[in-house]
Amino acid sequence: MDESALSGVRVADFSRVLAGPLVTMTLGDLGADVIKVEPPRGDDTRQWGPPHAPDGNATYFLAANRNKRSLVLDLKSKADQETARRLIQHSDVLVENFRPGVMDRLGFGWEDAHELNPNLIYCSISGFGREAGAGMVGYDAVIQAVGGLMSVTGTPGADPVKAGVAVVDVLAGLNALTGILAALHARQNGMGGQRVDVSLLNSVLSALANHSSAYLNADVVPARVGNAHPSIEPYSTFPTADGALMLCVGNDRQFVALCGALGMPGLAADTRFATNEARVSHRDELRPVLVTALAGHDRRHWTSVLSSVGVPCGSVNDLADAFRMAESLGLKPIDRLDGFASVRSPIGLSATPPRTRLTPPHLDEHGPELRAWLDGPTSTLLPPNSLEKTQ
Repeated sequence: MDESALSGVRVADFSRVLAGPLVTMTLGDLGADVIKVEPPRGDDTRQWGPPHAPDGNATYFLAANRNKRSLVLDLKSKADQETARRLIQHSDVLVENFRPGVMDRLGFGWEDAHELNPNLIYCSISGFGREAGAGMVGYDAVIQAVGGLMSVTGTPGADPVKAGVAVVDVLAGLNALTGILAALHARQNGMGGQRVDVSLLNSVLSALANHSSAYLNADVVPARVGNAHPSIEPYSTFPTADGALMLCVGNDRQFVALCGALGMPGLAADTRFATNEARVSHRDELRPVLVTALAGHDRRHWTSVLSSVGVPCGSVNDLADAFRMAESLGLKPIDRLDGFASVRSPIGLSATPPRTRLTPPHLDEHGPELRAWLDGPTSTLLPPNSLEKTQ
């Protein structure tokens, strides 16, 4: 018996690169049968390297395409268009992130798909929406720039910088995933299929959270403050004897604990620093005092001492250190299957946990099997997938 949360849900994945593939990979982790439709050249990220895994696969592609089967279709070919229509008819969810209008021109837009399958959940992810921004190319770094994220990222007085990962794609993917799951629930309650529409620009404006609220409610346009926080102090990186330590002192009680651990309990009684508002106003006076105090020991020492008294802190790790830390905490952050390693799904479910069942597919790896099913005289249900691998 399949104990997966989304067992029985079939996903037609017409997406590529990152935002859409992250959505469909997560649906696959949760048990959905994901059929990845690729053009003859494959998903763009198959060529996005280096780095490459030992088998030659681009690691970028591997990051977002486990638990899927690959089917190559040339959507400009009449025969392959008919195969795609059959797939849509027998799917529960369709995910696409072409530029708005492309799926419509191909005959697979929302209205066409809804006519083929009224119960279909149709998810579109775009850069700038389907109205005036439909013609704009929505690459993640562009959205970080125009959406305001770069304006608050970086050091004061220096050039704005992008985040070190395509974070807007990830955020948009999470928003799309939430919408799909909500639509599936609504369909189960008799509401039929519907369209889920997510833009990267709206996603980043939403993710800017307190910054967006400051602008909307106090007419404050935030600026870059480096690793500091505009509303909390101390909340930044500080040098220690062997590297940088991140301190996040979120309230006055934690500041008292910090001062005690540093051997300077009187600092918390100083009127310049006694409250968070006062500390924010006098941050230029407070920081040198903390820098001097923290310089005497290494990060491990301060992490142990400060954590023991409830002060949020942590070393600035590289990715190797981060994985080692997660493993040391028992979080089991890595899934391994047939020589393929990936980040374990961060979603914990006690009864229906996500799992890695399939390694990322080679281009058209499952094409013959899938085309035989879709082009046959009876397109009902896929036969059991004999290629599935379990941990």
